[in-house]
Parts: sequence; C-alpha cells; structure tokens
Amino acid sequence: MPALKDVKNKINGVRKTKQITKAMNMVASAKLRHAQSRIERFRPYADKFYEMLGELAKGADSSTHPLLEAREEVKTVLMVVITSDRGLCGAFNNNIIQASMKVARAKTAEGKTVKIMCVGRKARDSFRRTSFEIVAAYVNEMAAFDFSLATRIGSEVIGGYVGETYDEVIMAFGKFVSLARQEPTLLPVLPLSPAAAVGEVKEDVGAKAEYIYEPSVEGLLAELLPRFINVQIYRGLLDTSASEHAARMRSMDNATRNCDDLVSSLTLVYNKARQTAITKELMDIVGGSEALKG
Repeated sequence: MPALKDVKNKINGVRKTKQITKAMNMVASAKLRHAQSRIERFRPYADKFYEMLGELAKGADSSTHPLLEAREEVKTVLMVVITSDRGLCGAFNNNIIQASMKVARAKTAEGKTVKIMCVGRKARDSFRRTSFEIVAAYVNEMAAFDFSLATRIGSEVIGGYVGETYDEVIMAFGKFVSLARQEPTLLPVLPLSPAAAVGEVKEDVGAKAEYIYEPSVEGLLAELLPRFINVQIYRGLLDTSASEHAARMRSMDNATRNCDDLVSSLTLVYNKARQTAITKELMDIVGGSEALKG
C-alpha cells in the first residue's frame, strides 16, 4: 500500500495540472473565436475570386500564362506543408504530416523528386528526420500572421514553378470544418486548371452572372493568377490556424476531464491507505492493552 504522503502529493500535482489544462482550454477558446472569424470572413471573398478566375481561365488558352501550362513530364514536386508551431493539440499536426509523407513517398516511388517547404515548427522538425530536402522553413509565424506571409510563400512557389525548378506544387494543411472536425487536406496548387478553380465553388442553381472584362482576358490573367496562388495559400494558413486552436481546445478539455478522473481514483487510494493505517494503529493499541492486562 503506498504511503499517505506520496498519494497526497500525487493528488496535489494532478490538481495543479488540471488548473494548467483548464487555463489553456480557455486561451485556445478565445483564440479560436478570432481565428474562426477570420476564416469565415475570408471564405466569401475567396469563393468569389475562384468563381471569377474560373470563368476567365475557361476562355483562355493554357499557353496564355506560365502558371496555366502543365509540364509534359513531372520530375520535381514541391509540397508546402502547413502545421502549427506549438503542440498540445492532439493528433492534429501528426495527421497532416502523415498525409504529406504518404503522398511524398508515393511520388518518390514513381521516380519523382520531392522537395518540402515547411510552414510551422512541427512540420520542419518532422521532415528534418527524413531524407526529403527542405527548401524553405517558415517557423514561429503561425501565432500572428497576415496576408504578407502568404505573399512571401507564394512568391517563392511561383518563382520556382516559372523557373522550372518545380513541375508540380501540392499544399497540405488542416481544413477547419467544425469545432469537432479538422481534416488533413492535400490541394494541388500548380499547375492551375480552369476545372480546379471552378471546382472550389459549388454550382449555383440559378443563372450565372456574365462578366465584361477590361482590358483583355490575357492581361487580367497575368495580374490575377499570382494573386490566386496567394489566396489559396492564405486560405490554407487560416484553415490551419483555426483547426489548431479547435484541436487544442478539445485536447485540453479531454485532459481536464482525465485529471478529474485521476483525482477521483487517487482519492480512493488515499482513503483506503488511510483506513489501513488507522486499522493498524488500532490493532497495535488493542494488542498493547491486552499485553498489559496479561
């Protein structure tokens, strides 16, 4: 039977851990509201952007812009893997990394060279332990970021594709569906295709709007296609940020409940040990009393 002092110290330690997990749950909840508000405000803009660009790209030839040209042979694939910088959010980061690893190994088995661009400390630390080359790493950026981060990543991605350093670009991120559901998602970013752009938005039941473009479609595509890449990356960043806080809030809530269960079980052990100690003391007293009588 464990000593009373040891059990009491364990109970106090678990209670302090509960205070920490409860505080982290409240912080994650506050951050989630802000992150969820950002992604909900951005989605209508992104959806309309996708719709308009899809209409533009459908009437344009693939040779109009380098970002629309698909390579005849794909030799090098760039994977942009977006995770969080911090842990304590369950299997959220691991799910994204495992999905990325699976695709990267499949591409490697096909004879293609896979290179990794990491956004988030967890992605960088995981891919450091593999044989895949990390071409860039953006760490300590996910806590507070804006569109400039997507622009920096987009510039590097576009420059590599136009310069034929990469023949295909895939982005892996955590898609925020709801508080209880965050899905690891793999999205082909380059080459662009009209079907992919239109597929991001659900078909409207009514008649579609007709746009008049000025100046030419080619001129607009040259201006809008790089922005479209940035918008895709920024949406992946926002989704991952909201998913991270939702996963952490759920994980800390589970940890708090586990602390309550552990305190209950340790309290039961403490009471049993205390009863055993009291019984032993009583038996010693009774035994001593009987010995004096004899």
